[in-house]
Amino acid sequence: MTTALVVMFIAGLITGFSKFSVGGMGLLVLPIVMIAFPGPESLGVLLPLYIITDIMAVYSYRKHISWPVLARFLPLGFLGVFVGAQLLSGINADQFVALLGGIIIAMIALGFYLDARPATFMQKPITAYSMGFAGGLVSMIANAAGPLFSLFLLEQKLSKDSYVSTRAWGFFIINLVKLPMYLSLGLLTQESLTISTYAIPGLLVGAFIGYHFLKHVKPVHFKWLIRIMSTLAAMKLMLFS
Repeated sequence: MTTALVVMFIAGLITGFSKFSVGGMGLLVLPIVMIAFPGPESLGVLLPLYIITDIMAVYSYRKHISWPVLARFLPLGFLGVFVGAQLLSGINADQFVALLGGIIIAMIALGFYLDARPATFMQKPITAYSMGFAGGLVSMIANAAGPLFSLFLLEQKLSKDSYVSTRAWGFFIINLVKLPMYLSLGLLTQESLTISTYAIPGLLVGAFIGYHFLKHVKPVHFKWLIRIMSTLAAMKLMLFS
């Protein structure tokens, strides 16, 4: 119980901070939760936290939403969620751990690629549809679509306010769509909801820090730290689980 409380507080802290600031830190959260709750059930533990922070975020950032961008991204995102649900229904805990590690490494590699090369292709409609599908799939399987969605939005040349608001609403809608899927897979239960409540204090603290942090610090300063920590988490999952 003590381990679960500590793990969930840390998960809540990172989730709240990430949602209200730099984003992209979701890669760290699931491996941390899996310390106490290995396997796909960790997804059900985390989803309520994301929905809570989504509600807080869409209320705080309810202006400057770029609905045309979301209209290109979300439709195939819903299809990705459905495909992800079918995939989750057919894998065991060991396969899930290996798949998660591979997804995290792929997200980090994509970030390196886009740093090194111009990413104007992100502005093309076909890319929006592809990224939408991939985002829905990765979100359903690993709750780690933040880097995909953030990279896509950054290349739409939105203002800072529009970027934050559009990202918040995009994740909120996707996570609501995931809710019945997790219920049907048995990943969201009364027990998982009880465990989720352990993270609420950390969630509130992280959200408060992140909201004020975003006003003063450039997100790029944290990019490399996030990547290094995410890589270590992925290697731990793939090699030492």
